[in-house]
Parts: sequence; C-alpha cells; structure tokens
Amino acid sequence: MIPELIARARKIVVKIGSNTLTDQEGRIDAPFLAEFAGQTADFIAKGKQIVIVSSGAQAAGLSTLGKWTRKQDIHYKQALCAVGQVELMGAWLRAFAPWGLRIAQILLTRDDFGDPIRTLNMRNTLFTLVDEGIVPVINENDTVGVEEIKIGDNDTLAAQSAVLWSADLLVLFSDIDGLYRENPKEHPESELIEAVRDIRAVRERISIGGASRFGTGGIATKLDAAERALSYGIPMILAHGGRPRALEALAAGNQRGTAFLAEPAAPAGEKQCG
Repeated sequence: MIPELIARARKIVVKIGSNTLTDQEGRIDAPFLAEFAGQTADFIAKGKQIVIVSSGAQAAGLSTLGKWTRKQDIHYKQALCAVGQVELMGAWLRAFAPWGLRIAQILLTRDDFGDPIRTLNMRNTLFTLVDEGIVPVINENDTVGVEEIKIGDNDTLAAQSAVLWSADLLVLFSDIDGLYRENPKEHPESELIEAVRDIRAVRERISIGGASRFGTGGIATKLDAAERALSYGIPMILAHGGRPRALEALAAGNQRGTAFLAEPAAPAGEKQCG
C-alpha cells in the first residue's frame, strides 16, 4: 500500500521531526540531511514535487548556545529558536547544494492559516517555488509565536501545509516505524499497525504516550494530523525517518510504516486497525 501511495503522488509534503534531524548529542545531523537531500533530488528528477516541514530550530539553537540549555524563560526560548533557525537553514542549504537545488524558508504561525489573504499568499508562494524547482522548507515562526498564535507542533503544521498546497500525500518521519498499539520502546512485542482507516477506533485501542525530549508532538498529534489530512482526501504515511534512505525504501516497499487511508478496502494480509 505505501509504495502505491508514493507512486501515485506527485505533490508530497514530508515532515521531519527533531529526533530524526538530530544526533545523539542533540546536534543537527548533517549526514542525514545530505542523504535526504539526495533522495529529494532523485524524486524531483522523476517529476515529483517535495515540500519539507522541518523541525529542529530549538535543537540547533541549543547545540550552538549550550549555555542557554537550562533557560526556561519564554524570551530565551524564542531567542534560542531565532539563532537555531539560522543554523538549521544553513544546514539544509549545505545539504542541497551538491544537487544544484535551492531551498526557500517559510516561517508560519497559526494566525497565518486563519487569515484568507495570508493563506492565499502562502499558497501562491508554495506553488511558485515548487514550479521553479525550489524546495520549500517550512517551520513554525517560534520567535513571534506566543501561546495565542502558536500552532504548537510540526505534525499539525505539516497537515495544514499539505491541505494548503493541495498535496497528494503527507509523510511524517518520526523515530518509530509507525503506529503501534503500545509504545514499542517500552513494549518491544507490540505489533505495527500497517493500515488505519478509522482514527476514532484507533484512539480507543492504543496507548498514547507523551512527547520526546526534543519534539513537541507525540502519537496524539500524529493522529490529529492524519485526521486533518484525510478530511481533505490526503492520505498520510507515518514511518521511521532514521532508517537508511527512508523515503526511497518506503517507495520500494523495503521499509514498513503505517498508512492512513480513506479507502474502504485493504489488500489481503495487511494488518489493520479500525
């Protein structure tokens, strides 16, 4: 099912979480970015368009200004993200440069999606960039994002961006292989759910844990993102972004994940929930 979804999709939004983007010390993982940029270049060469929703500003800021690690004041956090966003975009710029691809930064808040004029401008900008072969990199504007206007997590931002752009597919890369009935890090015997068609049923049957150290989202935000995307007819894939050449592996059927689908029927032998 996952290879078919990727094969059919021309416009793909890929969200990459902080745990995927950073190494064990919390620094931006340059080899990962380089590998992902190479995969993106291959997909673009095949006629696909890719929009990236990238976490990692705070992690990049912490690795740059370690002396602020314990600062909890909101102004320090926002300043940290301002520093980190520069480091993050610099890392993406260096990753794509060998492939001759340019990137563009788009920073958004919840208010941007609630204003029809801003929404139209955002949509037009996305279409223009991808039509010109430029890879947009979207993140939340944490520097100005106080609680009242924050989106809060990049799973939600990715789903909103997919809807805004009228994407064919949303891919959420995390640090787990997909959706499990229980946290696989605590329950290794838990089974991967390969296809989901009823998110309400899923919420009732699985154990939803909290967020990770670097990320703001957990399984609950991923289910919310799937629900939002599916309501607009956009299927979603949840998979482990840290596997070797994960996007290509998913497309080739060499990596497992969870597909969130609106279709009523599933291929024989596929594990389902809902």
